[in-house]
Amino acid sequence: MAKRFEIGDHVTWNSEAGRVSGTIIAVHTRDFDYKGHTHRATEDDPQYEIKSDKTDHVAAHRGGALEPA
Repeated sequence: MAKRFEIGDHVTWNSEAGRVSGTIIAVHTRDFDYKGHTHRATEDDPQYEIKSDKTDHVAAHRGGALEPA
């Protein structure tokens, strides 16, 4: 089972630029549109929007891609 996180949790993940850290700003449990693409999410497999600490860039990832910071 994938890790579960909540809004406000501080996490890290790998990106093409290397290891990034940020704060979860939204938890999606239903399909949602993000940057022109439909992202699949369910109650059992949510996706998280995370705001980068350094760049304020927002990314969407599943719990399996995230680690507690």
